[in-house]
Parts: sequence; structure tokens; C-alpha cells
Amino acid sequence: MSERISLQDVLREYGIPLVNLDVTASEEQCIQLREHLKKLTTNKEQAYLEVSCSFFIDIHDIDRYLTGELPNLAAIYAFPDDVRVYKEE
Repeated sequence: MSERISLQDVLREYGIPLVNLDVTASEEQCIQLREHLKKLTTNKEQAYLEVSCSFFIDIHDIDRYLTGELPNLAAIYAFPDDVRVYKEE
């Protein structure tokens, strides 16, 4: 199971973040991803989605987002090749 770092740990280790960028998905997308991951695993394996990315947000992006021209500051797309399976020993 993935381990999440708590906000308190983030604050203690890294200080106050400049911004918090949330990743969201619709209920339907979550169910589809869950079923896809479940199909790939056995009782000793765990499938997970791995997304490594970099994106850049500049002043113009922020201005366009704040005026409603852009629907979001950035978007992350995940594809089947981003799914990994971890086998417990």
C-alpha cells in the first residue's frame, strides 16, 4: 500500500508550500482505474498508477486561469503504460 506523507510531516520537513495542486478524477474514472488495477494483480501483487511529470505554470497561465480562459492551471493525463505492478516477496 502506498504511504502518504501527512501535511504536518510536509510542513516539518519542507516548510510551508507555495501552492497545493490537487489531482482529481470523476467517480467513473476512479472506478474504471480501480477495476483496471484489480485485473492486473493477484493476492501477492499490488498494481498502482505511476505518473512522473514536470509542468510549468507562468504568470500568463495564472492570469488566463483566473479570468476563466483556461479550465485549470495544468492537466496530467495517465495512460495504460503508466500502470505498474509491485510483487511482494
